[in-house]
Amino acid sequence: MAEQQTTDLAALAARLAEVEGYLYVEERRGEVEELERRSAEPGFWDDADAARETMAALARARDAVEGMDAARAKLEDAEAAAELGRETGDEELLAEADEAAAELSRDLDELELASWFDGELDAGDAIVTITPGQGGLEAQDWCEMLLKMYLAYCDRRGWKVTLNDAPAAEGIGIDRATFTVSGRNAYGMLRAEQGVHRLVRISPTDAKKRRQTTFAGVEVLPVLPDDVEVDIDPQDLRIDVYHASGPGGQGVNTTDSAVRITHLPTGTVVTCQNERSQLQNKAAAMGILRSRLYELERARREAELDELRDKRDISFGNQIRSYVLYPYQLVKDLRTGQETGNVDAVLSAGDLDEFVVAYHRWATGGVAS
Repeated sequence: MAEQQTTDLAALAARLAEVEGYLYVEERRGEVEELERRSAEPGFWDDADAARETMAALARARDAVEGMDAARAKLEDAEAAAELGRETGDEELLAEADEAAAELSRDLDELELASWFDGELDAGDAIVTITPGQGGLEAQDWCEMLLKMYLAYCDRRGWKVTLNDAPAAEGIGIDRATFTVSGRNAYGMLRAEQGVHRLVRISPTDAKKRRQTTFAGVEVLPVLPDDVEVDIDPQDLRIDVYHASGPGGQGVNTTDSAVRITHLPTGTVVTCQNERSQLQNKAAAMGILRSRLYELERARREAELDELRDKRDISFGNQIRSYVLYPYQLVKDLRTGQETGNVDAVLSAGDLDEFVVAYHRWATGGVAS
Protein backbone atom coordinates (compact mmCIF):
# COMPACT_ATOMS: atom_id res chain seq x y z
CA MET A 1 0.00 0.00 0.00
CA ALA A 2 2.75 2.45 1.00
CA GLU A 3 4.76 1.45 -2.08
CA GLN A 4 1.74 2.10 -4.33
CA GLN A 5 1.19 5.47 -2.66
CA THR A 6 4.81 6.45 -3.34
CA THR A 7 4.41 5.47 -6.98
CA ASP A 8 1.19 7.49 -7.31
CA LEU A 9 2.79 10.60 -5.80
CA ALA A 10 5.82 10.24 -8.08
CA ALA A 11 3.50 10.05 -11.08
CA LEU A 12 1.63 13.14 -9.90
CA ALA A 13 4.92 15.01 -9.45
CA ALA A 14 5.93 14.13 -13.00
CA ARG A 15 2.54 15.19 -14.32
CA LEU A 16 2.70 18.48 -12.40
CA ALA A 17 6.10 19.26 -13.93
CA GLU A 18 4.68 18.49 -17.38
CA VAL A 19 1.72 20.82 -16.84
CA GLU A 20 4.04 23.58 -15.57
CA GLY A 21 5.98 23.22 -18.80
CA TYR A 22 3.15 23.61 -21.28
CA LEU A 23 1.52 26.36 -19.20
CA TYR A 24 4.86 28.26 -19.35
CA VAL A 25 4.53 29.06 -15.66
CA GLU A 26 7.93 30.73 -15.29
CA GLU A 27 7.21 32.96 -18.29
CA ARG A 28 3.83 33.77 -16.73
CA ARG A 29 5.55 34.89 -13.52
CA GLY A 30 7.52 37.42 -15.54
CA GLU A 31 4.33 38.44 -17.35
CA VAL A 32 2.58 39.06 -14.01
CA GLU A 33 5.46 41.29 -12.84
CA GLU A 34 5.46 43.26 -16.10
CA LEU A 35 1.69 43.74 -16.17
CA GLU A 36 1.60 44.75 -12.51
CA ARG A 37 4.33 47.32 -13.19
CA ARG A 38 2.41 48.64 -16.20
CA SER A 39 -0.89 48.87 -14.29
CA ALA A 40 0.78 50.96 -11.58
CA GLU A 41 2.03 53.61 -14.03
CA PRO A 42 0.50 57.12 -13.91
CA GLY A 43 -2.21 57.57 -16.54
CA PHE A 44 -2.78 53.82 -16.90
CA TRP A 45 -6.55 54.31 -16.97
CA ASP A 46 -6.46 57.19 -19.47
CA ASP A 47 -7.13 54.63 -22.19
CA ALA A 48 -9.90 52.62 -20.52
CA ASP A 49 -10.16 49.95 -23.22
CA ALA A 50 -6.43 49.24 -23.23
CA ALA A 51 -6.40 49.23 -19.42
CA ARG A 52 -9.21 46.66 -19.28
CA GLU A 53 -7.36 44.41 -21.74
CA THR A 54 -4.22 44.67 -19.61
CA MET A 55 -6.09 43.85 -16.41
CA ALA A 56 -7.78 40.87 -18.08
CA ALA A 57 -4.38 39.58 -19.25
CA LEU A 58 -3.02 40.09 -15.72
CA ALA A 59 -5.92 38.12 -14.23
CA ARG A 60 -5.31 35.21 -16.65
CA ALA A 61 -1.58 35.15 -15.92
CA ARG A 62 -2.18 35.29 -12.16
CA ASP A 63 -4.71 32.46 -12.38
CA ALA A 64 -2.16 30.23 -14.12
CA VAL A 65 0.64 31.03 -11.66
CA GLU A 66 -1.52 30.79 -8.55
CA GLY A 67 -3.11 27.56 -9.76
CA MET A 68 0.27 25.92 -10.25
CA ASP A 69 1.62 27.26 -6.94
CA ALA A 70 -1.40 25.82 -5.13
CA ALA A 71 -0.93 22.48 -6.93
CA ARG A 72 2.76 22.29 -5.98
CA ALA A 73 1.92 23.15 -2.36
CA LYS A 74 -0.68 20.36 -2.35
CA LEU A 75 1.88 17.91 -3.71
CA GLU A 76 4.38 18.86 -1.02
CA ASP A 77 1.71 18.44 1.68
CA ALA A 78 0.80 15.00 0.31
CA GLU A 79 4.43 13.91 0.15
CA ALA A 80 5.11 15.11 3.71
CA ALA A 81 1.99 13.38 5.08
CA ALA A 82 2.82 10.16 3.23
CA GLU A 83 6.41 10.12 4.43
CA LEU A 84 5.50 10.79 8.06
CA GLY A 85 2.63 8.30 7.88
CA ARG A 86 4.93 5.57 6.62
CA GLU A 87 7.55 6.32 9.31
CA THR A 88 5.05 6.33 12.17
CA GLY A 89 2.47 3.87 10.82
CA ASP A 90 -0.19 6.58 11.22
CA GLU A 91 -3.16 5.51 9.08
CA GLU A 92 -4.83 8.92 9.41
CA LEU A 93 -1.82 10.65 7.88
CA LEU A 94 -1.72 8.11 5.06
CA ALA A 95 -5.42 8.73 4.42
CA GLU A 96 -4.77 12.47 4.45
CA ALA A 97 -2.02 11.96 1.86
CA ASP A 98 -4.40 9.95 -0.32
CA GLU A 99 -7.05 12.68 -0.12
CA ALA A 100 -4.53 15.41 -1.00
CA ALA A 101 -3.29 13.31 -3.95
CA ALA A 102 -6.85 12.86 -5.24
CA GLU A 103 -7.50 16.60 -4.97
CA LEU A 104 -4.24 17.33 -6.76
CA SER A 105 -5.18 14.98 -9.61
CA ARG A 106 -8.49 16.83 -10.05
CA ASP A 107 -6.70 20.19 -9.92
CA LEU A 108 -4.27 19.07 -12.61
CA ASP A 109 -7.22 17.95 -14.76
CA GLU A 110 -8.63 21.49 -14.56
CA LEU A 111 -5.26 23.13 -15.24
CA GLU A 112 -4.68 20.84 -18.22
CA LEU A 113 -8.15 21.58 -19.53
CA ALA A 114 -7.67 25.35 -19.18
CA SER A 115 -4.40 25.14 -21.12
CA TRP A 116 -6.30 23.96 -24.21
CA PHE A 117 -8.45 27.10 -24.34
CA ASP A 118 -6.19 29.42 -26.29
CA GLY A 119 -8.83 30.89 -28.61
CA GLU A 120 -9.49 34.59 -28.12
CA LEU A 121 -13.04 33.92 -26.87
CA ASP A 122 -12.57 30.53 -25.16
CA ALA A 123 -12.26 31.96 -21.64
CA GLY A 124 -15.53 33.88 -21.94
CA ASP A 125 -19.24 33.21 -21.77
CA ALA A 126 -21.33 31.12 -24.16
CA ILE A 127 -24.73 31.15 -25.83
CA VAL A 128 -26.25 27.69 -26.24
CA THR A 129 -29.21 26.90 -28.48
CA ILE A 130 -30.97 23.52 -28.55
CA THR A 131 -33.21 22.73 -31.51
CA PRO A 132 -35.39 19.62 -31.99
CA GLY A 133 -34.64 17.56 -35.12
CA GLN A 134 -36.08 14.33 -36.52
CA GLY A 135 -38.60 12.67 -34.24
CA GLY A 136 -41.64 14.95 -34.04
CA LEU A 137 -43.08 15.27 -30.53
CA GLU A 138 -40.32 13.03 -29.22
CA ALA A 139 -37.70 15.50 -30.47
CA GLN A 140 -39.39 18.31 -28.56
CA ASP A 141 -39.28 16.22 -25.40
CA TRP A 142 -35.61 15.35 -26.10
CA CYS A 143 -34.89 19.06 -26.48
CA GLU A 144 -36.25 19.68 -22.98
CA MET A 145 -34.27 16.73 -21.56
CA LEU A 146 -31.05 18.19 -23.00
CA LEU A 147 -31.89 21.60 -21.56
CA LYS A 148 -32.24 20.08 -18.09
CA MET A 149 -28.97 18.17 -18.57
CA TYR A 150 -27.06 21.33 -19.46
CA LEU A 151 -28.62 23.33 -16.62
CA ALA A 152 -27.46 20.61 -14.21
CA TYR A 153 -23.98 20.61 -15.77
CA CYS A 154 -23.65 24.38 -15.44
CA ASP A 155 -24.75 24.14 -11.82
CA ARG A 156 -22.08 21.50 -11.14
CA ARG A 157 -19.42 23.82 -12.51
CA GLY A 158 -20.71 26.87 -10.67
CA TRP A 159 -21.62 28.75 -13.85
CA LYS A 160 -24.49 31.25 -13.97
CA VAL A 161 -27.23 30.53 -16.51
CA THR A 162 -29.67 33.02 -18.01
CA LEU A 163 -32.54 31.32 -19.83
CA ASN A 164 -33.25 33.55 -22.83
CA ASP A 165 -35.98 31.56 -24.54
CA ALA A 166 -37.63 28.17 -24.01
CA PRO A 167 -41.22 28.23 -25.33
CA ALA A 168 -43.42 25.24 -24.58
CA ALA A 169 -44.22 22.99 -27.51
CA GLU A 170 -47.63 21.62 -28.29
CA GLY A 171 -48.12 18.34 -26.46
CA ILE A 172 -44.76 17.72 -24.75
CA GLY A 173 -41.35 19.31 -24.49
CA ILE A 174 -40.22 22.66 -25.86
CA ASP A 175 -39.93 24.19 -29.33
CA ARG A 176 -36.32 25.24 -28.69
CA ALA A 177 -34.11 26.63 -25.96
CA THR A 178 -31.55 29.43 -25.90
CA PHE A 179 -29.57 30.24 -22.77
CA THR A 180 -26.46 32.22 -21.86
CA VAL A 181 -23.78 30.63 -19.67
CA SER A 182 -21.48 32.91 -17.66
CA GLY A 183 -18.36 31.47 -16.07
CA ARG A 184 -14.67 30.80 -16.52
CA ASN A 185 -13.94 28.97 -19.79
CA ALA A 186 -17.66 28.46 -20.42
CA TYR A 187 -17.35 28.83 -24.20
CA GLY A 188 -14.16 26.79 -24.40
CA MET A 189 -15.71 23.95 -22.42
CA LEU A 190 -19.11 23.93 -24.09
CA ARG A 191 -17.68 23.92 -27.63
CA ALA A 192 -17.44 20.18 -27.07
CA GLU A 193 -21.24 19.94 -27.14
CA GLN A 194 -21.88 21.47 -30.55
CA GLY A 195 -23.50 19.02 -32.94
CA VAL A 196 -26.32 16.48 -33.21
CA HIS A 197 -27.36 14.46 -30.14
CA ARG A 198 -29.27 11.18 -30.62
CA LEU A 199 -31.65 9.54 -28.12
CA VAL A 200 -32.88 5.92 -28.28
CA ARG A 201 -35.65 4.87 -25.87
CA ILE A 202 -39.14 3.44 -25.52
CA SER A 203 -41.48 6.17 -26.68
CA PRO A 204 -43.46 7.70 -23.78
CA THR A 205 -46.17 8.78 -26.24
CA ASP A 206 -46.59 5.44 -28.06
CA ALA A 207 -49.33 3.20 -26.65
CA LYS A 208 -47.55 0.17 -28.14
CA LYS A 209 -44.32 1.08 -26.30
CA ARG A 210 -42.15 0.87 -29.38
CA ARG A 211 -38.53 1.97 -29.53
CA GLN A 212 -38.02 5.50 -30.86
CA THR A 213 -34.90 7.26 -32.16
CA THR A 214 -34.88 11.03 -31.74
CA PHE A 215 -32.50 13.88 -32.56
CA ALA A 216 -31.72 17.39 -31.34
CA GLY A 217 -29.09 19.89 -32.44
CA VAL A 218 -26.89 21.92 -30.08
CA GLU A 219 -25.27 25.17 -31.21
CA VAL A 220 -22.64 26.91 -29.04
CA LEU A 221 -21.60 30.50 -29.71
CA PRO A 222 -19.27 32.87 -27.83
CA VAL A 223 -20.66 35.93 -26.07
CA LEU A 224 -18.84 38.79 -27.75
CA PRO A 225 -17.01 41.39 -25.66
CA ASP A 226 -18.21 44.96 -26.16
CA ASP A 227 -15.01 45.89 -28.00
CA VAL A 228 -15.70 43.35 -30.79
CA GLU A 229 -17.36 45.25 -33.61
CA VAL A 230 -20.25 43.74 -35.56
CA ASP A 231 -21.81 46.02 -38.16
CA ILE A 232 -25.61 45.72 -37.98
CA ASP A 233 -27.71 48.12 -40.05
CA PRO A 234 -30.98 48.86 -38.21
CA GLN A 235 -32.68 48.88 -41.63
CA ASP A 236 -31.82 45.19 -41.95
CA LEU A 237 -33.79 44.25 -38.83
CA ARG A 238 -37.42 43.31 -38.39
CA ILE A 239 -38.46 43.44 -34.74
CA ASP A 240 -41.68 41.78 -33.59
CA VAL A 241 -43.12 41.77 -30.08
CA TYR A 242 -45.59 39.33 -28.57
CA HIS A 243 -46.85 37.93 -25.24
CA ALA A 244 -44.30 35.87 -23.37
CA SER A 245 -45.13 32.40 -22.08
CA GLY A 246 -43.20 30.04 -19.85
CA PRO A 247 -42.43 26.32 -20.11
CA GLY A 248 -45.63 24.31 -19.99
CA GLY A 249 -47.58 27.14 -21.57
CA GLN A 250 -48.18 29.14 -18.41
CA GLY A 251 -48.44 32.89 -18.85
CA VAL A 252 -45.51 35.00 -17.77
CA ASN A 253 -47.13 38.40 -18.24
CA THR A 254 -49.95 40.08 -20.10
CA THR A 255 -47.90 42.62 -22.05
CA ASP A 256 -46.03 42.34 -25.34
CA SER A 257 -42.65 41.90 -23.64
CA ALA A 258 -41.24 39.01 -25.72
CA VAL A 259 -39.08 40.06 -28.67
CA ARG A 260 -38.25 38.39 -31.99
CA ILE A 261 -35.52 39.95 -34.15
CA THR A 262 -35.03 38.87 -37.76
CA HIS A 263 -31.85 39.86 -39.61
CA LEU A 264 -33.25 40.08 -43.11
CA PRO A 265 -30.05 39.68 -45.20
CA THR A 266 -29.09 36.39 -43.52
CA GLY A 267 -32.50 35.19 -42.34
CA THR A 268 -31.13 34.83 -38.79
CA VAL A 269 -33.93 34.85 -36.19
CA VAL A 270 -33.42 35.42 -32.46
CA THR A 271 -36.10 35.41 -29.77
CA CYS A 272 -35.94 36.33 -26.10
CA GLN A 273 -38.71 36.33 -23.51
CA ASN A 274 -37.18 35.63 -20.11
CA GLU A 275 -36.97 39.26 -19.00
CA ARG A 276 -39.94 41.22 -17.69
CA SER A 277 -39.58 44.22 -19.97
CA GLN A 278 -39.54 44.51 -23.73
CA LEU A 279 -36.43 46.70 -23.51
CA GLN A 280 -34.46 44.06 -21.59
CA ASN A 281 -35.54 41.30 -23.95
CA LYS A 282 -34.55 43.39 -26.96
CA ALA A 283 -31.09 44.04 -25.49
CA ALA A 284 -30.57 40.34 -24.77
CA ALA A 285 -31.76 39.33 -28.24
CA MET A 286 -29.41 41.85 -29.86
CA GLY A 287 -26.50 40.37 -27.92
CA ILE A 288 -27.31 36.89 -29.23
CA LEU A 289 -27.76 38.25 -32.76
CA ARG A 290 -24.33 39.92 -32.62
CA SER A 291 -22.73 36.61 -31.69
CA ARG A 292 -24.48 34.72 -34.49
CA LEU A 293 -23.62 37.30 -37.14
CA TYR A 294 -20.02 37.38 -35.90
CA GLU A 295 -19.76 33.63 -36.35
CA LEU A 296 -21.28 33.81 -39.83
CA GLU A 297 -18.85 36.52 -40.91
CA ARG A 298 -15.85 34.74 -39.44
CA ALA A 299 -16.92 31.52 -41.17
CA ARG A 300 -17.32 33.35 -44.47
CA ARG A 301 -13.88 34.94 -44.20
CA GLU A 302 -12.17 31.71 -43.28
CA ALA A 303 -14.25 29.52 -45.63
CA GLU A 304 -14.77 27.03 -42.81
CA LEU A 305 -18.49 27.25 -42.20
CA ASP A 306 -18.87 23.53 -41.52
CA GLU A 307 -16.20 23.64 -38.81
CA LEU A 308 -17.51 26.69 -36.99
CA ARG A 309 -21.25 26.11 -37.31
CA ASP A 310 -22.47 22.57 -37.88
CA LYS A 311 -25.28 22.99 -40.45
CA ARG A 312 -25.80 19.31 -41.22
CA ASP A 313 -29.25 17.78 -40.88
CA ILE A 314 -30.30 17.04 -37.31
CA SER A 315 -30.92 13.42 -38.18
CA PHE A 316 -29.49 9.90 -38.32
CA GLY A 317 -25.85 9.60 -39.36
CA ASN A 318 -24.85 13.09 -38.24
CA GLN A 319 -24.82 12.64 -34.47
CA ILE A 320 -21.79 13.37 -32.27
CA ARG A 321 -23.15 11.47 -29.27
CA SER A 322 -25.76 8.78 -28.64
CA TYR A 323 -27.81 8.33 -25.47
CA VAL A 324 -29.35 4.84 -25.37
CA LEU A 325 -31.99 4.08 -22.72
CA TYR A 326 -33.32 0.86 -24.32
CA PRO A 327 -32.61 -2.05 -24.85
CA TYR A 328 -29.49 -1.27 -22.78
CA GLN A 329 -28.18 1.90 -21.13
CA LEU A 330 -25.19 3.71 -22.64
CA VAL A 331 -23.99 7.21 -23.46
CA LYS A 332 -21.25 7.18 -26.11
CA ASP A 333 -19.45 10.00 -27.87
CA LEU A 334 -18.85 8.93 -31.45
CA ARG A 335 -15.89 11.27 -31.95
CA THR A 336 -13.79 10.17 -28.99
CA GLY A 337 -15.17 6.75 -28.07
CA GLN A 338 -15.78 7.97 -24.50
CA GLU A 339 -18.72 6.12 -22.96
CA THR A 340 -20.54 5.35 -19.71
CA GLY A 341 -23.37 3.07 -18.68
CA ASN A 342 -24.53 5.52 -16.01
CA VAL A 343 -27.06 7.33 -18.20
CA ASP A 344 -28.90 8.85 -15.24
CA ALA A 345 -25.74 10.59 -13.99
CA VAL A 346 -25.36 12.23 -17.40
CA LEU A 347 -28.96 13.20 -18.20
CA SER A 348 -30.26 13.95 -14.70
CA ALA A 349 -27.16 15.10 -12.81
CA GLY A 350 -25.32 16.73 -15.72
CA ASP A 351 -22.16 14.65 -15.21
CA LEU A 352 -20.58 15.64 -18.53
CA ASP A 353 -17.00 16.42 -17.59
CA GLU A 354 -15.59 13.10 -18.80
CA PHE A 355 -17.09 13.72 -22.25
CA VAL A 356 -15.99 17.36 -22.41
CA VAL A 357 -12.44 16.53 -21.29
CA ALA A 358 -12.22 13.59 -23.70
CA TYR A 359 -13.36 15.80 -26.58
CA HIS A 360 -10.76 18.49 -25.95
CA ARG A 361 -8.00 15.93 -25.45
CA TRP A 362 -9.05 14.31 -28.75
CA ALA A 363 -9.33 17.68 -30.54
CA THR A 364 -5.81 18.66 -29.48
CA GLY A 365 -4.39 15.38 -30.70
CA GLY A 366 -4.23 13.59 -27.37
CA VAL A 367 -5.68 10.28 -26.29
CA ALA A 368 -9.44 10.52 -25.66
CA SER A 369 -9.68 8.25 -22.67
